Amino acid sequence: MAIVIAYFAWRRIRLLREGGVHVALRSQFDDRGRGWHLGVGHYRGDKFAWFRVLSLGSGPNQLITRDGLEIDARREPTGPEAYAMPVGATVLRCRSVSGEVEIAMGPDALTGFLSWLESAPPGRSIPWAS
Repeated sequence: MAIVIAYFAWRRIRLLREGGVHVALRSQFDDRGRGWHLGVGHYRGDKFAWFRVLSLGSGPNQLITRDGLEIDARREPTGPEAYAMPVGATVLRCRSVSGEVEIAMGPDALTGFLSWLESAPPGRSIPWAS
């Protein structure tokens, strides 16, 4: 058991040292606040790679592409869901070609995410600027 806990701790530290940000994510929406998973997000060009903290896999658990990604709503977390989110988190409900996802991140990570989304190459529209 100690080896598994040590592996999770090592994995999280490694992902954060490589430039990751704390992000909670859920793709199955539940009004009772369930379905959130804490993870670490990495920007990889036009993709946002999300790694679940409690996962034995080495690759990302979800890839979100910038192209076609739209923010549908922005809100504060509800009481039951705040346990699984970074401190001071804002929840973004996003829609893309691969489906809907909710992403919760703290203020600094949110600023970085919005900057990444806005910095699409010339010729692409900004989804919320219409």
